[in-house]
Amino acid sequence: MANYKSFLYTLLLIILCSLNFSTANITNYNVLSFGAKPNGVTDSTQAILKTWVAACASTDAATIYIPKGRYLLHPLAFEGQDCKSSEITFRIDGTLVAPADYRILGQAENWLSFYRVNRVSIIGGALDAKGASLWTCKAAGGTNCPNGATTLSFSYSSNIKVIGLLSLNSQMFHIVVNHCQDVHMEGVKVIANGNSPNTDGIHVQLSKNVAILKSSIQTGDDCISIGPGTQNLWIEHIACGPGHGISIGSLAKDLEEEGVQNVTVKAAVFTGSQNGLRIKSWARPSKGFVQGIQFLNVVMRNVQNPILIDQHYCPHNINCPKDVSGIKIKDVLYRNIRGTSATAVAIKFDCSARNPCTGIKLEDVNLSYLNQAAQSTCSNVNGQAFGMVLPDTCF
Repeated sequence: MANYKSFLYTLLLIILCSLNFSTANITNYNVLSFGAKPNGVTDSTQAILKTWVAACASTDAATIYIPKGRYLLHPLAFEGQDCKSSEITFRIDGTLVAPADYRILGQAENWLSFYRVNRVSIIGGALDAKGASLWTCKAAGGTNCPNGATTLSFSYSSNIKVIGLLSLNSQMFHIVVNHCQDVHMEGVKVIANGNSPNTDGIHVQLSKNVAILKSSIQTGDDCISIGPGTQNLWIEHIACGPGHGISIGSLAKDLEEEGVQNVTVKAAVFTGSQNGLRIKSWARPSKGFVQGIQFLNVVMRNVQNPILIDQHYCPHNINCPKDVSGIKIKDVLYRNIRGTSATAVAIKFDCSARNPCTGIKLEDVNLSYLNQAAQSTCSNVNGQAFGMVLPDTCF
């Protein structure tokens, strides 16, 4: 009898809870109903734009469903300033593909762009930008090669989620977050050739409260690049390589430049990448800064520059500025960084003579080179070491 009363009491609680839990109505929109064709040949741009317009006009939360198949898309802008829907979710089981002629996409700044949207999610799917032919044009020194397009961009937007998305062979940057807040990316996969130019995996700038989690990035430029005006960025469980590492910068492009602050990189693994944890700035005057940075629990596997601060950044050594960097770097922690360097110098701090790096902390670092002791080099840096630190510090 006691057990029966207990069961009734539990059942009553469940019923009461269900009565008090309300969910918004969700209206579903299938792109096939708006004329999209999953054959990879028919242009589905207008069909998907019509689907977006219908979802925006809904007074309910909306789901845009893209079934299995390949959907040919030209450059497409999703604008949200007039949306009535409280939330729009893209559920993608298919692949969105760019035109075979790279010039069609290459003339645009973005392939798929979201502007002034709120509470938009992209769940699953693949984006195939077919960027290899443009890379070939650039590698051959062609004078008529377009700059190329970013695959997916979010600008002036908030409450964005990107979950389980694959970005393949972007012409330029894969994903850009610009002037946004409250962005969550998880399970993102980026794939491009290690020699593909300017194909940053995820670029964040002028944004705050961004999380990038459990993602894998293989590309020809920075796996994650962090531009001016980035605040409260959390990066965790990232696999990077090939690529140029996780980079703050490049900074000091402009005199009036916002700072980068409160960035955490945790539990990242770098494999065969050009850099690991990098902060880079041009040797130019700037009012920018970098502060409150944590690099925690990171593994390096044959990385050329595992730990690097470079305030004389000039990647092609052409027309390099001859001034000193105005970027002020302070309060940077490297804790539990271990693994192997592909070069003899595993730690390099090359800071500004006018604005030395301050508050640099190395704690429990163990980096080796060819099973031997690696080296560290310092210029214009003030720091401290805690615990066992190898190579020996140069502070």
